[in-house]
Amino acid sequence: MAADKLIDAKGSFCPGPLMELIAGIKMIGVGQTIELVSSDEGSAKDVPEWVNKVGHAVVANEKDGEGAFHVTVRKMK
Repeated sequence: MAADKLIDAKGSFCPGPLMELIAGIKMIGVGQTIELVSSDEGSAKDVPEWVNKVGHAVVANEKDGEGAFHVTVRKMK
């Protein structure tokens, strides 16, 4: 399933990927999804924690064969 919006934050380090996700999630509608691609290992943990804290939903959190983390989030409110 393709996300409605993709943010490529590879090469950016904490808190950069999370800041990019926060900005991106403001640009999508409720029910839509956004995928964050990050090479920062902390994103795999930090992003889901933030998502749960603010009331959105993590749809997927995977690491690809190149070492990048793909976190897909559904905007819930």
